Amino acid sequence: MGIESGSETQNDPLAEIPKSRWERLWPVMACGAGLFSDGYINNVIGSVSTMLGKIYGTEYTGSSSQKNISAITFAGTVLGQLVFGYTSDKWSRSNSLLLSTVILIVFAALGAGSYGAGGSIQGMFAALTAYRFLVGIGIGGEYPAGSVACSEASGELKSGTRNRWFILFTNVMIDWGFVIGAFVPYLLVVICTEQHLRAAWRISLGLGVIPPLLLLWLRIKLQEPEEFKKESMKYVKIPYWLVIKYYWKRLLAVSAIWFLYDFSTYSFGIFSSTILTNVMPADAPLSQSFGWNTVINLFYVPGAMLGSLFSDWVGPRYALAGGVLAQAVVGFIMAGLYPHLAKPENVAGFAVVYGIFLSLGEVGPGDNIGLVASKTCATGVRGQYYAIAAAMGKIGAFVGTYIFPYIEKAGGSNTNASAQYPFYVSSSFCVLMAFIVLFCLPHIGQDTITKEDIDFRHYLEAQGWDVRQLGLVQGETVDSRASAQAAQVEAITEKKE
Repeated sequence: MGIESGSETQNDPLAEIPKSRWERLWPVMACGAGLFSDGYINNVIGSVSTMLGKIYGTEYTGSSSQKNISAITFAGTVLGQLVFGYTSDKWSRSNSLLLSTVILIVFAALGAGSYGAGGSIQGMFAALTAYRFLVGIGIGGEYPAGSVACSEASGELKSGTRNRWFILFTNVMIDWGFVIGAFVPYLLVVICTEQHLRAAWRISLGLGVIPPLLLLWLRIKLQEPEEFKKESMKYVKIPYWLVIKYYWKRLLAVSAIWFLYDFSTYSFGIFSSTILTNVMPADAPLSQSFGWNTVINLFYVPGAMLGSLFSDWVGPRYALAGGVLAQAVVGFIMAGLYPHLAKPENVAGFAVVYGIFLSLGEVGPGDNIGLVASKTCATGVRGQYYAIAAAMGKIGAFVGTYIFPYIEKAGGSNTNASAQYPFYVSSSFCVLMAFIVLFCLPHIGQDTITKEDIDFRHYLEAQGWDVRQLGLVQGETVDSRASAQAAQVEAITEKKE
């Protein structure tokens, strides 16, 4: 594994490219903001599932559909991440992102219109499950294509602010997606009332089409990031064995952190309305449960926004470790005090403490895991490296949504124990994440992307790989490039003379 020093390089070629502030900033926004769809589509399904249970009763809750509809998106996301991770390195960052946007639009719309043959209820559940899987593929493309391009574009911004801009247009967007994904069902239940939940759940899913539609125009105009143009391996055979030898330990650490984080955060997000139902009066209306769910999800945003500044101040590594340790403390306290917090008259206190627990998760891994994954690998294989780490995260989310109900059931008839166990498990994971971060991850500075490419070049040279192949364009060879460069130098010399 390459060793990174804590010092910043004096020469920052990406920051010296002659561009206006807006020219530097809008690609960061266009590449990263699509992750809003990830937050919205994954969080809204929790409330939609609750509505489906109210409408269809045991026909829904007694079948495998309840688990499948909530969790199948993660399977599609994993496939999308791996496929688009490869295409973003070997085809195009911008084109991969555009394709994933189109997939999001099409299958978010189809999901809202799910229909079973002959009006079959189980057929409708099967159709919704299939569309949720396919929309997951589009979400998956947002990670390696969007976040990786976003991190590379952020390298052109002012040093000292790069982490916050990356976070504001990636994780903060996911968190706003969580908030809106909780608020929209609440609003629709209030408007439609509980007598018209069929309209409410379909509109909730259908509104997921709007965010990618708004981004489509910006993404059509996107160019490849400057760093990708210089360091890509699009038209050469990637030396995978050398890449694995250099990065395997680092990739394993990043993947483990992402797995543990998503195991907890997506499970808590999807089941938060269910958790709230357990602490609220039995006769409480559905809109009240959804309303408190929105309040809880709002806590994601301040944690993420403050965490973006914290990441620039102390660096992603220490921000990540500090965030998860603080979350572990709150989680253990919450588990211990749950019998008191769970009383119906204390639902406001429960929502606040639970919200702080989620907020601290954003200060730490929520904000910084994507940053770490996108900046600890060289540009030529960054899409695939990021895709594997992110896919491990979604596998964690997939596993978590299936296991979460069993962790609750482990408490048996003791309702307090059933609610305490998930917090004990999640807080223990937080301690493990902090250990991995502090002992397995390198320093990550403002110029890490540029420095990582330099270090990887040196490593490849030492292994006998011809680094002149990096950045070759279609139809170009090392010799033809050398000839063109020699002719260019000669023309400049003649002009000076």
